[in-house]
Amino acid sequence: MMELVYPYDLAPLVPAPTAEVPTLRLDGEEIFPVVQPNGMVIGRSTRTYCHSGAKPLHPVVHIHVIDRFSRIYLQKRPMHKFIQPGKWDTAVGGHVSYGESILEAVFREASEELGLVEFNPIYLETYEFESSVEREVVSIFAAVGSYDLRPDPEEVEEGRWWDVADIDASIGKGVFTPNFESEYQMIRKSLLALL
Repeated sequence: MMELVYPYDLAPLVPAPTAEVPTLRLDGEEIFPVVQPNGMVIGRSTRTYCHSGAKPLHPVVHIHVIDRFSRIYLQKRPMHKFIQPGKWDTAVGGHVSYGESILEAVFREASEELGLVEFNPIYLETYEFESSVEREVVSIFAAVGSYDLRPDPEEVEEGRWWDVADIDASIGKGVFTPNFESEYQMIRKSLLALL
């Protein structure tokens, strides 16, 4: 599992202040670590800048929640989300906040999005994902068990259990986010091996 290595002092702002852009507006906006692929934190930036098309590499976590009946819990992204609104996606997905470790983000995001607090995250793998507006280093985890999940309506429009066969039949039909589809195909065998 990739670990984030923070500098002793506060990492510099990205982009660096210039005469044209004196400072980033940080008031009330989430701040993400900007990283090298090995997890070395080389800066910090706002959510807005990280999703602006400038594509600084920043870490995110995904948690695939599965039960012993070969079902996978998915969330439907709310329509107010900037990226892929209304599409089905990984049960939990979120950014690592500046100063957090990967595992701290896993537990915080699981709690915020689904009310999931007591679970054993199983690390699967890490990969880089790039879209037209952002570049992320994604750490993938699984949580296996029977959980009482309570989606936060601000974070998740809807959540439900999907049979693996139903997911397989819906791939490529515009039901899921492209990121979920590629990630699911990458880790499908690893997920099912946990059952």
